[in-house]
Amino acid sequence: MDINYKTMKHFTLKRICTTSVKIFVIAGILLSSCISQGKVKLLQETTSKSETAEYMNEKNISYRLQVGDYLYIEVYSVDPQTSRFFQTDFPDLMNPTYIYLKSYLVDEFGYINFSFIDKMYVKGLSVLEVREMIQQKMNEYFKESTVIVKMVNFEVSVIGEVNSPGSFTVYRDQINIFQAVGLAGGFKEFGNPKNVRIVRQTQTGSTMVNLDLSKDNILESPYFYLQPNDIIYVEPLNAKSWSYNRFPYDTILVLISTILLGYNILMK
Repeated sequence: MDINYKTMKHFTLKRICTTSVKIFVIAGILLSSCISQGKVKLLQETTSKSETAEYMNEKNISYRLQVGDYLYIEVYSVDPQTSRFFQTDFPDLMNPTYIYLKSYLVDEFGYINFSFIDKMYVKGLSVLEVREMIQQKMNEYFKESTVIVKMVNFEVSVIGEVNSPGSFTVYRDQINIFQAVGLAGGFKEFGNPKNVRIVRQTQTGSTMVNLDLSKDNILESPYFYLQPNDIIYVEPLNAKSWSYNRFPYDTILVLISTILLGYNILMK
């Protein structure tokens, strides 16, 4: 009698262990959500048999100044008197705070106040056009002067399925979408490069566009190079939505609890 009981107990425990292993294996497979590499690779489209392919992009600086923008303006000259006129107490090697304090705000009416020049309407102009306008004014009063104008508030935001989402200040004239994603730590495992959205401010509101970063022609897109205040949103793959929202966690936990309870009862 004892032998039959021990045999039956051993057989039951074996079945429980086998069932548990199967459940954990299946759960592991489902949780891993095997993602095809083709869904996460960038620039995977082959357009030429050669190892080198060229894509044209003019890098047009099409951003137009808006109310609330800040411009850093500096005037240099080989003429000592001119240099002294525009000399400030700020150090030569200025950090972002000093640059901000030395910048000029585009006010609510679209004007800036620069030095002795009267108000200048700059809303809707590019940074290059503003520089040329100030340069013309400088040439009327000073000889051999050089004007430098830069955006102070060139920031982009990257959110969604990236490792370090946030807003990033850009200390250059141009940045492309791959560089922006790189600043945010790159794509997460479930980041979908085939559906990346850009929200861009315009003079009348905002515009939104969907980009596919897995295609080579993104290099020719007018949205490849970003503009100040652009927001990049990386959407998740459908695999994440299924594994996190539809996976039967409650059922698995109940099964595991039942198996452990039965195991404890049989071991007594």
